[in-house]
Amino acid sequence: MRYRRKSNQFTNKTQASAKEPPSPAKPESSSSDILNCNLKANLQQIKKMLGNSTDIIIREVPVSGSKEPSIAVIYTDGLADPKEINNSIMRPISSISEGYKDGSSCSSPLDGQHLLDDITSGLKDFSEVQDYTSLLHDLLSGDTILIFEGLNKGISVSTPGWKDRGVTETSAENVVRGPREAFSESIRTNTALVRRKIKDPDLRLETQQIGRRTQTNVSIMFIQGIANEKIVQEVRDRLAVIDVDGILESGYIEEIIQDKTLTPFPTIYNTERPDVVAAELLEGKVVILVDGTPFVLVVPALFVSFLHAAEDYYQRADISSFLRMLRYLSIFISLLAPSLYVAISTFHQEMLPTQLLFGLASQREQIPFPAFVEALLMELTFEILREAGVRLPKNIGSAISIVGTLVIGQAAVEAGIISAAMVIVVATTAISSFVLPSFNMSIAFRMLRFPLMLLAGSFGLFGIFIGVTTLILHLCSLRSFGIPYMAPFAPLIPDGQKDAIIRLPHWLLLTRPRIINKKNMTRRKSTPPEKSRE
Repeated sequence: MRYRRKSNQFTNKTQASAKEPPSPAKPESSSSDILNCNLKANLQQIKKMLGNSTDIIIREVPVSGSKEPSIAVIYTDGLADPKEINNSIMRPISSISEGYKDGSSCSSPLDGQHLLDDITSGLKDFSEVQDYTSLLHDLLSGDTILIFEGLNKGISVSTPGWKDRGVTETSAENVVRGPREAFSESIRTNTALVRRKIKDPDLRLETQQIGRRTQTNVSIMFIQGIANEKIVQEVRDRLAVIDVDGILESGYIEEIIQDKTLTPFPTIYNTERPDVVAAELLEGKVVILVDGTPFVLVVPALFVSFLHAAEDYYQRADISSFLRMLRYLSIFISLLAPSLYVAISTFHQEMLPTQLLFGLASQREQIPFPAFVEALLMELTFEILREAGVRLPKNIGSAISIVGTLVIGQAAVEAGIISAAMVIVVATTAISSFVLPSFNMSIAFRMLRFPLMLLAGSFGLFGIFIGVTTLILHLCSLRSFGIPYMAPFAPLIPDGQKDAIIRLPHWLLLTRPRIINKKNMTRRKSTPPEKSRE
């Protein structure tokens, strides 16, 4: 018989001897919260606490021909599986009842404990409940509750039956080469996807419920012996102090536990790919999974993490390095292209070749707005079109955004409101922002474009220099769970350059990132492929 441990604090199912994280003292159950020995009194209290909700199904079952019910089977319609309840619970109860009738059972039908033992002898996944708080939590989580006449406790049987999306292809992190599976909204499915990739007994999973109303399951996952214990404990501590009504998505957790709130840059990485999570765990990072969302959080997060794609490790090293350099180039284009155009066309025309200067001057001759206003109008228009394309139905969203951009851009140029050069700059900027693998980082650079354009329109290249310097200083001041955000660039870690802008071949990536953890650093032996085959 296997008992499933349930607790409001973290539970570790794979390491009994590990040091348990400190947890706040759990309040003792009051006498009014303990189950009653009278079955009818228990049912009345449950109905009262749930407000006679119509989706709570209560089936009262008499045993041994008794007119009064001896067992009550309670479950939530839509969350529990009726077929599983019928096969695993109702049929055994009927068989036990028949045994009592013909005298083949030696147990007394009036003995609730014997009745409980007879029923649980055929169950695989259950736990005992002795108070209404635990009973209601399990009931509203999809479990089936059995309470007995004459006993002040019951059992909670795992019978989940809600519909989920299942494992499908990722829509936010597409790759040409690599696994197609993505996380779903079921936390148990997500943990299984990670377990399938890392079959290591040191992979730890700790779960707690967060949210006074939603009681959402939140799990942390890490590899014992590779993950930094200080970071693991910091994650536990930050989750333990969360006190809100509900957690509906991992974004709630991300915003509450992040190191710094006044920054446009994400300091917690999120992904919906199991292979990315497995790779981060092998580097010594900690993963946070939230029930009800396919997006998993990874901490600590470094700036370079948002510029790396899963496909970088599935292609050859030279191809991956070239693609990464393109991403870094795209960052500068998406951030600085409109600002540079505004600054040069307004204050520094002498920097342009003569023929190009005459061409731009002839285009802007009929434009009624200065370059800054022109760039601001085009950028705002494009952002509105992009947001509209996201919110519209998929069948027409992309068509509307593309057609809208072409029509508005062409019409604006012909009407003399916008110059053709500005349309080219804005289009190049927008395309460059799509190159970034992380949507959160792309949004950050899109937001920073506007203050940089304002500085360029006010002070020219000197304003851009001030803005970029301030931005770099801000990035260097950020931390993610105590780890410098700009590592391995600031502080400069020579060993970390092997997998920063370029990626060396796998057989040269001998150690894990030193900035995250300094124990169990060895990743593989230093043996070139051609020598290993000799």
